[in-house]
Amino acid sequence: MKRPTRRQWLAIGTSGAVLALAAVFVVREVTSSASGIDPAEHADSRACAGLADGYLDTVAGKDRDRVDVPGAASWGDGAVVWRCGLTPIPPTVDPCVTVNGVDWVLREAESTGGKKSLITYGRTPAVEVTVRDDTTAIDAALVDISRMATPLRKYTKCISTSDVPL
Repeated sequence: MKRPTRRQWLAIGTSGAVLALAAVFVVREVTSSASGIDPAEHADSRACAGLADGYLDTVAGKDRDRVDVPGAASWGDGAVVWRCGLTPIPPTVDPCVTVNGVDWVLREAESTGGKKSLITYGRTPAVEVTVRDDTTAIDAALVDISRMATPLRKYTKCISTSDVPL
């Protein structure tokens, strides 16, 4: 059997290095946190940190993603995204719905591109939740998510709730 030439050894080494690098990128992508989530301005608050232990393993039947963003959680590869630490919104005439004692205002301007965006009303800090239309029902997500938002201090409520076109 003939020994490989220097050129063949170089080709084998280069191929091995390329495969190793590709494996690193695949592992990194598979284990990385959900992308595209920016922390809210007060995400590092004591209130948001206190909620982190209560993040559910599943929301609307979707498993929780690995997220390394303070005050944030994600389920179903970003189908449902939670961001704690927003400044509470002022009184509004935007549609509001109460789910398990938590008031949610539909943010119509932010509800674009196949997703709905809602923010808690009357709690501090505020929580924003986005739900992709194509992957999960928003009502199922809000039932689960509302349980997580309940511990936030409630200081007011929606005056009247309306049928929110979710």
